[in-house]
Order: sequence, then C-alpha cells, then structure tokens
Amino acid sequence: MGDELLNIRGLRTYYFTRVGTMRAVDGVDLHVRKGETVGLVGESGSGKSTLGLSILRLVPPPGRIVGGEILFDGRDLLGLNDKEMLEVRGRRISMIFQDPMASLNPLMRIGDHLIETIMAHERVTKQEAKERALSLLDRVGILPERLNDYPHQFSGGMRQRVMIAMALALNPDLVIADEPVTALDVVIQAQIMDLMRKLKSLHNMALILITHDISVVAEVAERIAVMYAGQLIEDSHVIPLFEEPLHPYTEALLQAVPNVQLSDQVLRYIPGTPPDLAHLPSGCRFHPRCPYASDICRRQEPPQVRVGQGRMVKCFRYV
Repeated sequence: MGDELLNIRGLRTYYFTRVGTMRAVDGVDLHVRKGETVGLVGESGSGKSTLGLSILRLVPPPGRIVGGEILFDGRDLLGLNDKEMLEVRGRRISMIFQDPMASLNPLMRIGDHLIETIMAHERVTKQEAKERALSLLDRVGILPERLNDYPHQFSGGMRQRVMIAMALALNPDLVIADEPVTALDVVIQAQIMDLMRKLKSLHNMALILITHDISVVAEVAERIAVMYAGQLIEDSHVIPLFEEPLHPYTEALLQAVPNVQLSDQVLRYIPGTPPDLAHLPSGCRFHPRCPYASDICRRQEPPQVRVGQGRMVKCFRYV
C-alpha cells in the first residue's frame, strides 16, 4: 500500500544460549502505516521487546536476526551497512526504552543528552541545538530551568518525559515505545499516554506501543497486534478486537483486565505460564493453556487465517 511505512515479513530473531536456542521472534509478519499507532501486546517473555530491538538492529548478544525482512519506507533494514543504519536510528526511527534511568547517563545533564543527540545527526551550532532542546522540553511539559539538571533530580514520570523528548528530537517517522509507563503509577501513566497521543498527532508520526497491559493501548492505538511465544497470533483494529476477540489468548487477556464500573466482576487469570522459548510445545504454542484445545492443536501449528476485513488470527477454530 502507498501509505505503508513499515512491513516486517517472516522475521526471526533467536538467542543462542547454553540451554538451547530461544526463538524470541519466530516468523512474525507486521505492517505499520504512516501516522498509525499499533499496540503490540502480550505477557512478559512473548518477544515484544525483541521485535522492537530487531527493527532498529539493536538485538544484544547472544541474540541474532536469522531471517526475514524489515522493509522501512521500501528499504530492507537488514541489508543496510552499519553507517547507513546509524542514519536511520534517531532520525527516521527512534525508541523509548523501558527504564529511563538505565538509558540516561547519570553524569550528563538533561540538556546535554538532547543537545548531543541533535548535533550528532544535524549540522547545527550548539546554541541552535540548545534552543531546540528547550523547545522539546517545553513540548513535553518540563520547565526550561531544568535543562541543566541531572537524571537523578527528576521523578520517574519526568525522566520518561525526557526520554520522549529525546525520541522526538529529530522528528522521526516512527517511534517504538517499549513499556513506557510500566514503572509509573496510574495517574502518571494516564498523563504520559495523553502526552504521547498529543505529540503523535502534532508530529504525524507512526507509533508502535509495546506493553503487557492491553488496556493501556485501548484509547491510543488504531490496531492491536497480540504476541505469544515469539509469534503474532492476532492482528486487528481495536474496536473489533475488544468487542469480539478471535484468539483464546486475546480473550483471556481481556478477561484479566479489571473494570471499575463492574462491581460484580470476577477477575480471571490465564492458567499456567508462557512456554520456555528454548523448548516450545508441539503444535499450537498456546494449546497447554487453551480451554478450546483439540488434538489437531497439539499436533500441528495453526496457519494464519484472515477473518473479515483487516483481521488475522492464528488458530484452528477459524480454518
């Protein structure tokens, strides 16, 4: 499609460890259109963060991308050399990591983080970069006098705002936000998500929002892609997915979300645990936890099935 920005085809990223090969991303297909927000959801260990790191080719050892394509604006990122990839990171695609304190240099002032990022990619004077940095801080709700403060002088929510400012410093086409609100309380979570929604609209950028909490993306994303055990098992626009989830795993994720408006709601949980990615079960990877599993689910891996308009599910119930 003409408005397609990112098209991932058959991506496989494995970690080669002493206990075996962990198939963290195992044959994932995913597309993102220009200006679109896609929520990437699933339990911890499902491969979401590895998928985000794979897009930027930042998978740490012993991980390695072993197959597939990552087409960004028509170019396969896996075919670029290191210099070409450096020009993509930050300028075209940026990432907001899970833990701001681990991503920010504790010995550098906040302003220096922003100024260095801008000057590394653009031919501007230090004064021009400083002015841009002040504008970015203002955009994310941080007072200009905080420019010379250090990361430890900020709260968790404020540090996340700094990370958002850094991600937007070069006006990228795509931002990957990896669990941006996990360590924050619910009030600050709401503020950060509202800020990201406004900035996304202002900059007309695409956004991949990675989270284990499906309720976080409900009001932000246009589409939700559900990952389980290294595979994409459902991909749907938000409203149809919430009204009628197709995959049993998606159904279970939604049933586990508390609703304060339902006083008689019985909270449910998904029995069992996600599989060991180095020793995956035969057949459908969800079958040991699935209430609808049949013999074929235990023997064969289900195909990807198109259901209705713009929906995909990986489940034998729809074959």
